[in-house]
Amino acid sequence: MSREILLLVDALAREKNVTKDIVFGALESALASATKKRIHDEADVRVSIDRETGDFESFRRWLVVADQDHLSETLEIPLSEAQEQDADVEVGDYLEEALEPIDFGRIGAQAAKQVILQKIRDAEREQILNDFLDRKEHLVTGTIKRMERGNAIVEAGKIEALLPRDQMIPRENLRVGDRVKAYLLRIDRAARGPQLILSRTAPEFIIKLFELEVPEVDDGLLEIKAAARDAGMRAKIAVKSNDQRIDPIGTCVGMRGTRVTAVTNELAGERVDIVLWSADPAQFVIGALAPAEVTSIVVDEDKHSMDVVVNEDNLAIAIGRGGQNVRLASELTGWTINLMTEEESQTKAEAETAAIRVLLMEKLDVDEEVANILIEEGFSTLEEVAYVPLHEMLEIEAFDEATVQELRDRARNVLLTEAIATEEQIGGVAEDMLSLEGMDKSLAAKLATHGVKTRDDLADLAIDELTEMTGVDQDRAKQLITTARAHWFE
Repeated sequence: MSREILLLVDALAREKNVTKDIVFGALESALASATKKRIHDEADVRVSIDRETGDFESFRRWLVVADQDHLSETLEIPLSEAQEQDADVEVGDYLEEALEPIDFGRIGAQAAKQVILQKIRDAEREQILNDFLDRKEHLVTGTIKRMERGNAIVEAGKIEALLPRDQMIPRENLRVGDRVKAYLLRIDRAARGPQLILSRTAPEFIIKLFELEVPEVDDGLLEIKAAARDAGMRAKIAVKSNDQRIDPIGTCVGMRGTRVTAVTNELAGERVDIVLWSADPAQFVIGALAPAEVTSIVVDEDKHSMDVVVNEDNLAIAIGRGGQNVRLASELTGWTINLMTEEESQTKAEAETAAIRVLLMEKLDVDEEVANILIEEGFSTLEEVAYVPLHEMLEIEAFDEATVQELRDRARNVLLTEAIATEEQIGGVAEDMLSLEGMDKSLAAKLATHGVKTRDDLADLAIDELTEMTGVDQDRAKQLITTARAHWFE
């Protein structure tokens, strides 16, 4: 028997292109499975095969558990009972008892063969998958082998991949036998069928297609920094040149548009805008909104958004059909883009100025004239009045040194009073809420005035309730509530 085992392992390892250890492991599982059927289906059996001689030993084993945790007679043994047999045994160890080698007979051998073949099939598939992943191929080319409930099974060499219906380009009519390219979206090792999950709608797919068509990217002369897609309709890619002699847009378009046309054909006619990438976010957004012309732009770093002003004639172009152009530009740049006309921009600016004017007049106890002078000089918060370097404020011609000093003192006193009030308000606020990501003291103080003092209090709120209480925007409110609820699902 032992010689037969060694010959079997050697033959299977060569035939299936897997290591001998994998075959030995499969064989041990098969022998253990057959042994369990002979003694007790519930028993825990371990089989050990000597890699050199082919001899094997069988053991029945019990997991050592604390006396009060003992539940199963067939799988577990209480610690006190186990220590009677082995004084050094501890909870979590196994107590083993050698079994007589048994003759499996025809039925046992058949069952063992099935287990071995299944284990080897799994190992073989894992080996093929690992070989594929080692090649680091993110762009997969294959043939559609069959369709299952609208999903395509793609055969790529020795491996099968799944192209789900929702990852196909809309209105694309793929049939069995078609050759397709797709992006390797993820690997699902838990799946019983194909484990490679493909996508033809992912933004990364268009990047890989351009890398295929534009050799300068492979050479490092050109970089594709980002991509955004409305699959089957329109896409935008941002390119950057690492060599001043190369025109990045022209290089991606190709002679008479050959390169961009090749990508468009693969994407079922999807129109591609090629945008010049810029390290300056405002310049990048202006390029991403093309073909619309931007009149002016205001960047809000805190909210990671931009107010982009375009004239009436350009507004429809900037928005695009169904908001497509501005949506893709926002995805490409990573910035929230607020499009507005010059008139809307002026109205917004006037409203903001009026709010700042009221704040300065009330908090600093000054008249409208003084508030207007501060606004014209670029002051919009009490912090700026209180802590901007003295020499900068002294440059304001309308104020003398005594006025400047008085304004600074008033601003500091107000801020100090507010800080003390905030500290008093957050005195009863729980530490678990104060330490939440995205929370700050002033926000916690506002919530405390509404009786929201713990993480669970915050988690119970709706987004609208939080924005109404504190004035934060919807996105920040959603993020705070999601973070507060996270511990409920852990």
